[in-house]
Amino acid sequence: MGIRKKNNKNPPVLSHEFVIQNHADIVSCVAMVFLLGLMFEVTSKVAVLFITVQYNVTISTNEGPEESPVNYFHHGLKDLATVFFYMLVAIIMHAIIQEYVLDKINRKMHFSKTKHSKFNESGQLSAFYLFSCGWGASILLSENFLSNPVTLWEGYPHTLMPCVSPNGRFQMKFFYICQLGYWLHALPELYFQKTKKEDIPRQLVYISLYLVHITGAYILNLNRLGLVLLVLHYFVELLFHVSRLVYFSNDNRQTGFTVWAILFVLGRLLTLSLSVLTVGFGLAGAEQQGLDLAVGNFNVLFVRITVLATICVTQAFMMWKFINFQLRRWREHAQAQTLKKKPVTTKSKSKKDKANGVNGALSSNGADSPRARKEKSS
Repeated sequence: MGIRKKNNKNPPVLSHEFVIQNHADIVSCVAMVFLLGLMFEVTSKVAVLFITVQYNVTISTNEGPEESPVNYFHHGLKDLATVFFYMLVAIIMHAIIQEYVLDKINRKMHFSKTKHSKFNESGQLSAFYLFSCGWGASILLSENFLSNPVTLWEGYPHTLMPCVSPNGRFQMKFFYICQLGYWLHALPELYFQKTKKEDIPRQLVYISLYLVHITGAYILNLNRLGLVLLVLHYFVELLFHVSRLVYFSNDNRQTGFTVWAILFVLGRLLTLSLSVLTVGFGLAGAEQQGLDLAVGNFNVLFVRITVLATICVTQAFMMWKFINFQLRRWREHAQAQTLKKKPVTTKSKSKKDKANGVNGALSSNGADSPRARKEKSS
């Protein structure tokens, strides 16, 4: 994420600099078009596709003397329009956090160019991970996925997702819509934030990994497993970026990285364990086997092996990056320690040299020595 330099001159309309400086206002106008479309009967049907969650299914449950309707949602092609709208919302929120929070802190702290870029990245991701981790944890608690892990594979395919809980909070499908919208918004942000060319490949890799895994869990109806793994991963990543923000404020505060390193390894082991337990054992022993696109059943051997292979390769890639990161930190720490020791040794040497010089001067001054006085008296 590059540094945006303020320029008093107004750039030409529709030039690159104009779009970059005013991209939040432009996107806000586009989002307002969809919202205004709800006010007119002619355009309301189209606007609803972008703003509200689609594919509503109402099922009546016979609990007690009266039937209570429960709303569920499944996925379809119309979700692309909803994801696009919430991608615009993510761009607007990104600009608000950047301008009203991160830029003000940057002006006070006077970071270098490298720290400025990393601080912006960690600040944006910390806000997103905190929000997503809290939201995902509330869904896990309300749906009792943590207290009963068997529900991760029991009753597969999980085509029907609860969208509103009894207390009125949005639930699983809207969570996935927002996740896809956020990680899609990260692609145009590479242009809006003037990301350096050498940083673009790294950014594209982890954006693509998020999109592939979230989309795969959403389409293959593995939304319960995907939700648990996302919350686990987001919590570990949140700790890393918060630790990096604290480190930028004070270079001596590095305890958070140690805690993050331990939880990172545990998170990878827990991710692999849950994936193998759910896909390798739970779905393999499920009653509904076979490929049925109409029902949304993808419980076949080829799909299970592909899912497990993708998760294992991703976890191995993350561990490889983690090991390289730790080795680089240890090398930098060792270099810093050697640089600190060098001035101490030179100081002690200079003290010894001064002492030797004083002794030499005293010994050379024979008239003042006791032996010289004896020789003179004799």
